[in-house]
Order: sequence, then structure tokens, then C-alpha cells
Amino acid sequence: MEDKSMIESIQTFAARQALAFIERDPEKNFSKLLDWADKFDAGNLYQAQRKAFRQVLEHPESNWYQLLLRVFQLDKGVRETFLENFIINASLIGGTRQQAVRHQENCNVPWAILLDPTSACNLRCTGCWAAEYGHSLNLETDTIDRIIQQGKALGVYMYIYTGGEPLARKADLIQLCETHADCEFLAFTNGTLIDEEFCQEMLRVKNFVPAISLEGFAAANDSRRGAGSFDKALAAMRLLHAHKLPFGVSTCYTSANWQDVTSEKFFDMLIETGALFAWFFHYMPVGSGAVAGLLSAPEQRRAVYERIRGFRQTKPLFTMDFQNDAEYVGGCIAGGRSYLHINAAGDVEPCVFIHYSNVNIHNCSLLDALKSPLFMAYHDGQPFNGNMLRPCPMLENPEKLQAMVKRTGARSTDLQSPECVDSLCGRCRPYAEAWAPVADRLWRETHQT
Repeated sequence: MEDKSMIESIQTFAARQALAFIERDPEKNFSKLLDWADKFDAGNLYQAQRKAFRQVLEHPESNWYQLLLRVFQLDKGVRETFLENFIINASLIGGTRQQAVRHQENCNVPWAILLDPTSACNLRCTGCWAAEYGHSLNLETDTIDRIIQQGKALGVYMYIYTGGEPLARKADLIQLCETHADCEFLAFTNGTLIDEEFCQEMLRVKNFVPAISLEGFAAANDSRRGAGSFDKALAAMRLLHAHKLPFGVSTCYTSANWQDVTSEKFFDMLIETGALFAWFFHYMPVGSGAVAGLLSAPEQRRAVYERIRGFRQTKPLFTMDFQNDAEYVGGCIAGGRSYLHINAAGDVEPCVFIHYSNVNIHNCSLLDALKSPLFMAYHDGQPFNGNMLRPCPMLENPEKLQAMVKRTGARSTDLQSPECVDSLCGRCRPYAEAWAPVADRLWRETHQT
């Protein structure tokens, strides 16, 4: 144990020195640091990462180089804190601890934990899975603090708030940022509660990053989120940008808005307003209020795949399309493999979209939850499909989720209208059958040996 602690201390010291060196002259010192890394990485453990960074630095006209420069235009204190928490704590120290626990306990250990501080929200968006939980639940601040403490012991330093609207509990979230200054916190938010005072709090604690939900331009966005939501979201983005604070957007693409959110005009708007990243989520037909008509048609999903990957080569914006980019992370990342979800009632779920569980955090530890029957079924079953364009055990392989829930005796955590897994998976089956031949053809086209 002492040897591991000493190694962590040496790694932390070296990484901090490297970050400080880069800060003095980013454009000049990045290359010097890579030269140094080439000499000392005798085992070539980070060869791919070094190669990618070197390609960026050798092409200052590229979109990735421009994105790097945008990061270094952020508030200095916020940037330094983010880089230390993300690179040193979450990746270097955290990754080593996670791997040790995985080996010792033979279970998944996540890189990030998603939490619902509250189920309350000031909006009610069409097709929102969070609305299925009800609107009167809250995770106590002490409970969230205990989750984070247990998470850090497992190597988890990334915490992501969902909901509900997390910023309905601004003061509590800021308090947790202060208490756990070594962690990085991100929140999916509609942005309507971001104001000057909250921006000042973000500058003070330095480890909170919003991801503002945006479903396209005004017509598409407000049709789901209510009149005026688009303007309020953009106002929040411009306010964050004016304060040199990092933020991104979260977009759910559907059959109704996919053209908007994958257009060049939309990408350019995000960059102009200061967003550094955009996370794209496929609409999931979860809950009794699910709108099956919002599911994308196979040709629409293929177009989303092609457009986002195209802009990834030209726009200074980091994008992740969670349903179509599974090949980069080895398939489904839920079930604690890379993340898990704890709802506002304390139910520990494998995924934000899959509302079934065997355990509640009020009655067990995080490690106990990771070793519970449903989570172990994920551990033993991943990946759920050799075609990484069909990664999900619900949307693309509904028979897999159906079998896991029944075999483990997991219960529905939907508190308003508990949903039988047969009903949910039956709703997904037509989509899965329609997408499979298109996905298989696309996978063969893009992965020919």
C-alpha cells in the first residue's frame, strides 16, 4: 500500500510540473513536453496519445489545434483546476485505482458517476426520461457527499449531475465543489437558472462545468422545451463565455430535429457562443409517456453518423455521439463499466435510460451496488454486440436487457408508472430490427480489413 501511495505521489508531482510547464507557453512547450515523454515512455504505454497530440501540434491550421487554443483562452484558475482534476486525479490516479479494484473484486468500476440531486424541474420537456421519476425527490447533500467519498476510494473523480434540473439546488452543488476540490463536476442543465451570481460562484470554486441542453434552433428546441427556452439557453451560454468559463451542450436527436442539430449552421452557432464540446444522445423511448414517433429512422441515424464525423474533421468543437461512437469505447459503457446512474430516490441504475435496479444507495455501498445481480449481468455480458453500431442492450438488442432484468429480478425504478421490461423492450424491438441491416452494412463498409 505504501508503494502504491509513493508511486501516486511521484506521478502527481511529475504531472503537476508538466502542466505548469505547459502553462508558461502552451504553443511552444507542448512540443517540448512530448519530446520529453518520448524519451521516458519506454514501454510506449501512451504512444497513441502522443502521436495524436503531435499531429495536432504539427498542423496549427487544423480544427483540433484551434480547439486547443480555445481551451487556453479560459479563465486561468478554472483551466488549471480542470486539467489537474481531469488529467491527474480522474485519469492518472483514478485510472490506476479503478483498475486495481476491478482486478481485486472482479466487477466493473466506473470512470464517472451520474447523480440526480433532485427530480424537480422548472420545465417539462416532451419525451424526457427524467420526468418519469416524479418531481418531489431529492438526494440529501450528506448522501451525495458519502457517494463521492466512496467513489474516490474506488478511483472515481468525475461526477455528473442529471435530473430533474440540478441547478434547482445551486447552493448544495457549490458546497460539494468546495468539499471535493479534487473532483470535477459537470451538470446537464436547461441553462435557465445560470445567472451572474452563479458564474461568480463557478469562478470561485473552479471545478464545475455546465452542459446546456439544446435541441436545435428555436422552433425545434421550444417545441420540446417550451416557448422562450432557446433564447434563455443562448443567453446562459453567452454569459458563461463572457466570464471565460468552460461549458458545452447536450443534444438529444430525434426524427424531428436531427437535421437541425447536425447542420453546419448549428455547429457554427455553438462555436460562436463559446461551447467547447457537444454530446449527442439518441432519443430513447423510455417510460409510459414515450413518443415512439421521435425515434430516428435508419437512414436518419446514418446521416447523423456521417455528419457528426464529418464536422469532427473541420470544426473546433469536441463531439461525442454516444450511440454511434461506441467503437471508441468498446461498446456499451453503462453498468459501471464507465459510468452508472443514481436517481433522486437513491436507486442505483446501470444507465440513465434503463430504469431497473436491485439496490438503493441508502442501503448499500457503491461497491455492493457494482456487485449486485444486474450490474454483474452487465459486467458478464459486455459488449452486447460485436457490431459497435448496435451497442445498447435496450435500443438495439432489447432481448439482452429483457433477459438480464428477468434473470436478476431487478425492479422498475419508475416511481410514477412502473414499466414492465417486456413493454419497454417490445417498444424497442421494431427499431432494433429496422436498424440492424443498415448498421451491419455500415459497419462492414467502415471496417473492412
